[in-house]
Amino acid sequence: MVGRAIDRSKPVCITGASGYIASWIVLYLLADGLTVHATVRDARKASSVDHLLKAAQGQPGVLKLFSADLIEEGSFDEAVRGCELVIHTASPFIIKGFKDPYEALVRPAVDGTRNVLESCNRSGSVRRVVLTSSVASIYGDAIEALSKRGHVFTEADWNETSSESHQPYSYSKVMAERKAWEINKAQSAWDLVTINPSLVVGPSLTRNTQSTSIDVMRDLGSGRQKTGVPHLEFALVDVREVARAHVLAGFNPDAQGRFIVSGPVVSLLQMANVLRGRFPQYPLPTRELPKWLVRWVAPIAAGVSRAFIDQNVGYSFSFDNTRSQSVLGIQYRLLTDTLCEHFEQPIEDGLLRRR
Repeated sequence: MVGRAIDRSKPVCITGASGYIASWIVLYLLADGLTVHATVRDARKASSVDHLLKAAQGQPGVLKLFSADLIEEGSFDEAVRGCELVIHTASPFIIKGFKDPYEALVRPAVDGTRNVLESCNRSGSVRRVVLTSSVASIYGDAIEALSKRGHVFTEADWNETSSESHQPYSYSKVMAERKAWEINKAQSAWDLVTINPSLVVGPSLTRNTQSTSIDVMRDLGSGRQKTGVPHLEFALVDVREVARAHVLAGFNPDAQGRFIVSGPVVSLLQMANVLRGRFPQYPLPTRELPKWLVRWVAPIAAGVSRAFIDQNVGYSFSFDNTRSQSVLGIQYRLLTDTLCEHFEQPIEDGLLRRR
């Protein structure tokens, strides 16, 4: 099935436009000369929009800001009106520090997706929606790779193990994506494409970056993990590749279904070894800790559950990113460059002491 061709003269709506990935999407669209309807929670809040206004300077495209709230029904109607393409990136990204996972993560992710897509249904103009999902919607824990041929996850896989009590962030992502496909199948006006990135790293357009990947860099570089790290693996991808994938998926009629957007899988120690070559002055870890010690210490020191340790520490996995390359044309840059640029981010933002 061939998808719908999008009229590039029409505005493109980006939800959650102040976010890490979305800001790059906005920049790319403006550079391509498009009109962008960018939604943020409060368009009057300088800390949310100043970097977008700066990105728009000197670009041939036009930036228009809209206030919209994920859990407020109808709040996206105005921003979506007249758009043929909607890129929905807005979603809570909180890994810890909350008491009620349903209210903090699941409800805003699922209800927010529903509200945006219902605005698309009411618009009469939307022909395609690109949803920012995650590999967290593909799998829940690394141990699941043991049942995969070659330990490789593909777009055919779905996370069926996460819940509100175990990996609630991952659960919110899979429930939001399932809701999107459910709403998509109930109508015929617009088609749906999902981008499923792994852990996103690379430079940010805003100094207000808060993400798991920044926390990983801070923990590695602060000396907190100088005595050692667990054998924990992460699939990494450059934020610019992820942003470009959204744009390409939006305008390529051949783009259908889900797309894993991910580079190589590396361990925490491998990350530290890469960073040491460029940042030798930082107290980066030099060894891996035995799993029994991690299991004993981590719940107290890092607030990580033993269930997470049991099912993720010591296991290897990978992702098949073939579709992102063959259909979207994504070319993945060298991980060394991306990782080092990302390590510089918390230094520039004052989150990690300059040495």
